[in-house]
Amino acid sequence: MTMPMYDRGAPEDPVIIDRWSGGLGWLAYPDETGMRASHAFVGDNGGVWVVDPLDAPGIDDELETLGEVTGVVVLSNYHARDADTFAARHDVPVFLPQWLSRVAEQIENPSEYVVENIGTSGFEIRRCAPFPGWDEAIAYREADGTLYVPDVLGTAPLFTVGEERLGTYLLCRLFPPRGAFEDVSPERILVGHGTGLFENAPTALTDALAGARRRFPAALLQNGWGQIRALTAALGSGR
Repeated sequence: MTMPMYDRGAPEDPVIIDRWSGGLGWLAYPDETGMRASHAFVGDNGGVWVVDPLDAPGIDDELETLGEVTGVVVLSNYHARDADTFAARHDVPVFLPQWLSRVAEQIENPSEYVVENIGTSGFEIRRCAPFPGWDEAIAYREADGTLYVPDVLGTAPLFTVGEERLGTYLLCRLFPPRGAFEDVSPERILVGHGTGLFENAPTALTDALAGARRRFPAALLQNGWGQIRALTAALGSGR
């Protein structure tokens, strides 16, 4: 049986994939090929920031273990997901980088536009636009070395090839966005597709970017059709 790229049904059994003192991550649909991951980070001044979230049973109970939700954050033009649902339920705004025009049209709740910092979360954002039509924001908190990458890098099998622990999205491999990660030395890397990396994160990041172009032929052969399916599914929805 072929697993769906992105499951559009009602989630039933989410899985917590990343957990550390400053937050957690979950897969609302653990069996889908695209492995859409959602995250919640504890802010510098307390409060919980929910990032690119998909709703699922029991997730609010998990969030309560971290604190009170302060805001919902969307960091990719293709990650509207359930941001409105979380914002309405917790009566908080949706925070958007000001350049994410596509996803802004899909968010119903009042939004706050950010340029460099996400409220009091401690995260700084950097624009990543590898080519026309692709826009996202990479979030990095230097204080604890937490890096979050929505789409351009991932750990799901759809992204990686060979011995890679972290892979560049196929369409970005020929011209990997190295500039967006300049001076970043993460203790952990969380991604919008796949499980997080908590060991030797800087090495994984360097390898993903340095070897992206060289491993393009292998990635095209292994993941080409899957990437076409993923892109088609993403263009058809903000989830």
